[in-house]
Amino acid sequence: METENAPVRFDTKIAVLLRDDLHMWQRLNVTAFLVSGIGTALPEVIGEPYGDADGTEYLPMFRQPVLVFEGSKELLTTAHGRALGRGIPLSVFTSDLFTTNNDRDNRAAVRAVGKDQLDLVGIALHGPRNGVDKVLKGATMHP
Repeated sequence: METENAPVRFDTKIAVLLRDDLHMWQRLNVTAFLVSGIGTALPEVIGEPYGDADGTEYLPMFRQPVLVFEGSKELLTTAHGRALGRGIPLSVFTSDLFTTNNDRDNRAAVRAVGKDQLDLVGIALHGPRNGVDKVLKGATMHP
């Protein structure tokens, strides 16, 4: 029997994998961009809006934690391939996106490169816990 105070367990996982050679500002920027893809494409991961005791309304957020990992460039490429092979939805951020300054140019930069040649600096994914764990095998939690 589930009680109101019982911990909530999720059968899915939201995770971000960042390349381990990024500057801190890049890690934060890439993470923010990547998770926006998850939230907009998968509305079921979004919880209810927030409100404080004064009645002020706030935007809804993810209903579950976002786990952030890091790994080498090679691991990122491997994880990308694993996610695609498993059909797990993901968003990508490539090194080229650090030189663009708008959505149109970002999409064009990704579209200009084949999936096996993307210079990935981050991916975000949402899927079954065990599937996401398999995709991220070899990654470590971000410090």
